[in-house]
Amino acid sequence: MAARMQLQPPDEHNQRLQANVHPPDWVNPTPAARYNLVVIGAGTAGLVTAAGAAGLGAKVALVERDLMGGDCLNVGCVPSKGIIRSARVAAAVRDAEAFGVRTGGEAHVDFAAVMQRMRRLRADISPHDSAPRLRDLGVDVFLGQGSFHGPDCVEVDGRRLHFHKAVIASGARAATPPIPGLKDIPYLTNESVFSLTELPRRLAVIGAGPIGCELAQAFARFGSEVHLIESTHGILPREDPDAAQRVQQALVRDGVQLLCCGQQTAVSPAEGRVRIRLDSHNRHYDLVVDQLLVAVGRTPNVEDLNLKAASVQYDPRTGVTVNDKLQTTHPRIYAAGDVCSKFKFTHAADFMARIVIQNALFLPTAKVTALTIPWCTYTSPEIAHVGLSEHDARQQGVAIDTLIQEMAQVDRAILDGETEGFVKVHLRKGKDQILGATIVAADAGNMISEITLAMNHGIGLKKIAHTIHPYPTQAEAIRKLGDACHRRRLTPWVKSSMQKWLAWQR
Repeated sequence: MAARMQLQPPDEHNQRLQANVHPPDWVNPTPAARYNLVVIGAGTAGLVTAAGAAGLGAKVALVERDLMGGDCLNVGCVPSKGIIRSARVAAAVRDAEAFGVRTGGEAHVDFAAVMQRMRRLRADISPHDSAPRLRDLGVDVFLGQGSFHGPDCVEVDGRRLHFHKAVIASGARAATPPIPGLKDIPYLTNESVFSLTELPRRLAVIGAGPIGCELAQAFARFGSEVHLIESTHGILPREDPDAAQRVQQALVRDGVQLLCCGQQTAVSPAEGRVRIRLDSHNRHYDLVVDQLLVAVGRTPNVEDLNLKAASVQYDPRTGVTVNDKLQTTHPRIYAAGDVCSKFKFTHAADFMARIVIQNALFLPTAKVTALTIPWCTYTSPEIAHVGLSEHDARQQGVAIDTLIQEMAQVDRAILDGETEGFVKVHLRKGKDQILGATIVAADAGNMISEITLAMNHGIGLKKIAHTIHPYPTQAEAIRKLGDACHRRRLTPWVKSSMQKWLAWQR
């Protein structure tokens, strides 16, 4: 029973991973007469749903055609952060002399060792998402293509799983852009780039979203000559423009050659390599690279599920249609994660799964719009966001006050040599209600959680200002914004009154 996604190279680490997430000798169990819940897809949304429901006493079946753990474990968050960590070490060695540490000024990267480390750590993490673990939790795990055989039945490996409720958590895959010539050449996506064992001397990346920017910077730090191609202006189009500009400057400083506003892009084979032609800012480029990485977004996995048999509506571009309670157009079938959400993040899939457990097994009261979903792009510096941006506020007609704290004025950032970012918080106009925030900092992904917590529980910046933060930390930037919020209360009349009171006391 082979998984569709092949793990390369077939070393001991990938063999160990395979044994956990798609065991070659796995025997599917005999189906129960009827399941409380049948879950299609064993990525984050499916795993959380299945394990959580089984823990509450439900009879659960989990179906996976490829690798358990989904994109996050196998070809996403886990391997990418593994190699990003190595890239940060390479950059630290390169910049060591600025900190008084003499290393010769050049990092010698053993790329094969970098990738081996990633594969080893990925395999170390994999038991948590494994078929044996889910089986031990009481879940019937079926490996194979699952598809609906009617409104209350899923078929897999010739067996029929009858259910009271079902969950579609089949995830998404790398999107294929309509670039002339792309079908005629081999190219990398996030599903294959982590199988590399040799560093490409020249690498082109099409798509300057989170995946493209993270990997472009990492490979540039490893020593590749990297061209980052984006059809729009700049990078990270979903982010605050000021924040994206700071990250863009960092990428360029690391050697990434940005070709934005790329038009008339076409690719073709070139004697074992890839030729790319495009126009960028009124200049024509004709590049030959060793590898091409395509990172232009995600396409939901809705094919091969026979959704029509279950009366489940879907769009090939946006995925399965769901309501605020994550019900599909069949009221006893739910969906969660990348197959139905515009927020294609592991943590979003996790919390959508919790909503599905509540609504499918108990009272259907939980709503996805109640979630406050942060996200982070793990470049250096990182860029993290939660809630409304200035653009969102304008579009929705929401009046806001914006407070900004530059990291260059935060002592720990100065001492760490990490001053190129900022914390930007948007408050409802005239109020101390946080509506959104963007952080650009070395550890923005961890810092954003303080603001997300505050938003979830109605805590304003003034209360954050009264919360003691250890000194010196970069998170003090958020407390400083609380102080700035307090200072806004000191109107000329208030200052004058205080001065008169203090003068009277002398």
